[in-house]
Amino acid sequence: MTTSAISRQNQARVSWFRRLLSNREVITFCLLIAAFFISSRLSPYFLDIHYIFDATSLYTEIGVMALAMTFVIISGNIDLSVASMLAVTAVSFGLLYTRVGIPMPIAIFIALVMGTVLGTLNGLIVTRFKLPPMIVTVGSLALYRGLGQIFLGDHAVTGFPESFYGLDMRYVGNSPIPYPLVIFLTLAVVFGLILHKTTFGRMVYAVGTNQDAARFSGIAVDRVKVICFAMSGLMAALGALMMTSRLASARYDMANGWELDVITAVVLGGTDINGGQGSILGTVLALFLIGILRSGMGLANIKIEYQLVVIGSLLILSIIIPNIVRRLRGA
Repeated sequence: MTTSAISRQNQARVSWFRRLLSNREVITFCLLIAAFFISSRLSPYFLDIHYIFDATSLYTEIGVMALAMTFVIISGNIDLSVASMLAVTAVSFGLLYTRVGIPMPIAIFIALVMGTVLGTLNGLIVTRFKLPPMIVTVGSLALYRGLGQIFLGDHAVTGFPESFYGLDMRYVGNSPIPYPLVIFLTLAVVFGLILHKTTFGRMVYAVGTNQDAARFSGIAVDRVKVICFAMSGLMAALGALMMTSRLASARYDMANGWELDVITAVVLGGTDINGGQGSILGTVLALFLIGILRSGMGLANIKIEYQLVVIGSLLILSIIIPNIVRRLRGA
């Protein structure tokens, strides 16, 4: 074999390695497999099929919010108020049913509308006043959480009918698959089709890549942003209903700190924090990666602070890796 042929083979290997690194879904999938193996070594109980599926109910609410957050971040924005929207919506839903006496179906509908309105309000403030989304949603994070505490105080809303609570204890037929997992995966398919197969999805990418170019090409940039924020509010409301059903109660401090988990799932899945890049598949894989890690470490009685170190390290790596890939491409 000639020297030039060997050189071409080496270049081909380097090119293949670069393409592999540039595919964030592949990297996340490999990390998911590694997390599954590590968790199975931490505790022999982890491999129980019923435990694996039941554990998904603990983070599917994070998942449904992460699906909408993927749109928000790809569009070049961020929503730090998702967990607070979940809390205030759950509290309002509980009060509407237990104290006002509104029928359950109507209370559910009002809760979904309320979440959508709260998300839309975030989007309108960002677009109309041209304010940074991080600043706006930090403010609404405190506002919505505070409203939940004003509405309910330090008490909890209980007294829901048996037909409503215990969603996580209901399974598809005789299988070990819980309904929350089915809801999440169904929504993942729907959001994936919208993002990757529709005109609106292409507009979201365009807005996140270059707002000025998108505006000059005829895209209603502000409208796209508001819709993304509205979707975030809607999914926060759905998460509120799912979590209220799982806990059989609603409090103002529900999902406290979950905004970090939601954003971690999105960014770890390959969505560029600066916008313009990302996928629903990556978000789904990252969610299961985080869930498996936490489930395995929880079974092994690893302290929560160490769990936070692991998740935080993954988030930092997910931001560093794209920069390494860009440098490799430029090399």
